[in-house]
Amino acid sequence: MLLEMAVAGAGDRIVVGSRERGLTAAELQQRASAAAARFGKHPIESVVLVDENSDAVPIALFGAALAGVPFAPLNYRLPDDQLAALVERLVPAAVVAGPDAVDRLESLDGITMIERDVLHDDRDVLHDDRDASATAAGADVDPESVAVLLFTSGTTGVAKAAMLRHRHLVSYVIGTVEFMGASEDDAQLVAVPPYHIAGISTILTCLYGGRRIVYLPAFDPDVWVNTAANERVSHAMVVPTMLGRILDVIEARGTQLPSLRHLSYGGGRMPVDVVERAMTLLPAVDFVNAYGLTETSSTVAVLGPEEHRAAFRSDDATVRARLKSVGVPLPGVEVEIRATDGSVVAPGERGEIHVRGEQVAGEYVGRSLLTDDGWFPTNDAGYFDETGFLFLDGRLDDVIVRGAENLSPGEIEDVLVAHPAVVAACVVGVPDAQWGEAVAAAVVLTDDAAVSDEQLKSWVRARLRSTKTPVHIVFRDVLPHTETGKLLRRVVRDELAGAPVSGIATQTP
Repeated sequence: MLLEMAVAGAGDRIVVGSRERGLTAAELQQRASAAAARFGKHPIESVVLVDENSDAVPIALFGAALAGVPFAPLNYRLPDDQLAALVERLVPAAVVAGPDAVDRLESLDGITMIERDVLHDDRDVLHDDRDASATAAGADVDPESVAVLLFTSGTTGVAKAAMLRHRHLVSYVIGTVEFMGASEDDAQLVAVPPYHIAGISTILTCLYGGRRIVYLPAFDPDVWVNTAANERVSHAMVVPTMLGRILDVIEARGTQLPSLRHLSYGGGRMPVDVVERAMTLLPAVDFVNAYGLTETSSTVAVLGPEEHRAAFRSDDATVRARLKSVGVPLPGVEVEIRATDGSVVAPGERGEIHVRGEQVAGEYVGRSLLTDDGWFPTNDAGYFDETGFLFLDGRLDDVIVRGAENLSPGEIEDVLVAHPAVVAACVVGVPDAQWGEAVAAAVVLTDDAAVSDEQLKSWVRARLRSTKTPVHIVFRDVLPHTETGKLLRRVVRDELAGAPVSGIATQTP
């Protein structure tokens, strides 16, 4: 429906690719119909994508929808055995694969291999099989059918496949985007991988809004800046690990990006100093912090441009603290903070974030986490301030339980990063013989820093009580992140759990 609306509203507008050689909305519909016809020649139950970003991604997405099967983009960076295991959960399937992935998967049973370039350049299927293409183009898609399957990162155990139905995605798009509200000159630079919810939602929101998508196959800060300049990019979305590297390039070159008007970020905690640096280097850009989950079809809360500027300019500590928030819930989305007993807590009190709305799926293959009245428990910890701004405290699984006290890693990380010598911090709980868990931290320092672990402990102790002060601090050049910007807290936890420090029990098998 979204594709048909785009074709009807502006069929000749380029919606994906370069300004000179990109696909129009009408051409995208033609390619998607051809892809659906190709998919329909085989008894498949899903369309799997194993590839980096390319113009074939939206073709495969809409082709799968027209063919009446889910679209399942997978992390092509996974080791062969893990990638094969995910594909085997989706067979029988058509696998759209990039050149590097074909040899890795072609020996698997139950798959029909389609090389990415064949799909993108497909001009003959419609003419060779008019009946199949007509069926695809006229498909009556059930809003309740599964549109997209996205696998979680699998922080523990087997990765779960989140199910997003057509009605969830369409509800999100229509509720947040003005139809064809973009200028024909607007372009969105996409560097997040296609297996990330932001990669899916960007296709739908840009198509519905009329904004051209420009893909980077994989993120590189120099290429990002070059592409933003050459393609006159007006909008972009980045994850925290990307923004700092982009700013390094802009600052080193003295580059200006006059076309860039809007930059959103999300997918993890963004250090406030990086946001402030970005607003200083790019004063004309509107910044947006977007909080959402795969299970909620993308964004549920936003800190908008005016809120960014008001917080950045304010001398009021409460207002300035909003740069650490994810803003306020979107219209049509309800958000509550609940205690472990299920009761809604007061502003300022921490608990689990619960979300409800038409865009909220909250289900995985084989089970749903929605309550009977439609609430989805996110497993994210957070709180509202007195004025309704939402603050995140990380995952509930990351909460440190010291004796009977629950400690928020995010709160301690914020204090550490506030030290002028600290660039980034990761706080975790490690086994402790007396208290069950103790606080430990890995920190990254500025290049010219000369600070000891004892000095950082004193810094935290002076601002928080002693129980929240790390008993162990290690210094690292970088912290581990996923390619989508999520801090790999479990990697730090595993490393620090075996540290031979007084009061901390070493990890046992």
